[in-house]
Amino acid sequence: MKRLLALGAVVLTTATLAWAGSGDLVKAGGAPKPVITKAVKGDQCVEPNDFMRRNHMKLLKHQRDETVIDGVRTKKYALKECINCHASEKTGSVAASKDDFCVSCHSYAAVKIDCFDCHSTKPQGSVAMHPLNADTAHYKHRLAAQATSRVSAEEMAGIAQ
Repeated sequence: MKRLLALGAVVLTTATLAWAGSGDLVKAGGAPKPVITKAVKGDQCVEPNDFMRRNHMKLLKHQRDETVIDGVRTKKYALKECINCHASEKTGSVAASKDDFCVSCHSYAAVKIDCFDCHSTKPQGSVAMHPLNADTAHYKHRLAAQATSRVSAEEMAGIAQ
């Protein structure tokens, strides 16, 4: 009986030590933290940092819909204004290298950025080459976002034809 209790104590102690040290392993071997560079221009963002981290995509989508679909153009949440402030001094971009502003955080969060497939000097990929103009392309994106099931880029392109 004493041996069984001693063995139980050893197992429990080992398990406790392993569990207590497991947090250190995650901290040491976890994913690299995003590189968040300070904005190049301006003194502060259009909204507080915490708000922008949680809501920037909602703001960009809302601005996109107002601009492209409704024809309302303002600078406050415009993608161009974000790029003007947050573009890297090295690359001149927010998405050209792994340490650039957008790519760094989106890689860390495992979120794909597709804005720059079209919004670049040289658009890339099949989505950027679809036969839609900007007005209908963004409208189709908005319809797809409101759909209850996922819609592929190919299906969106097919809708317009």
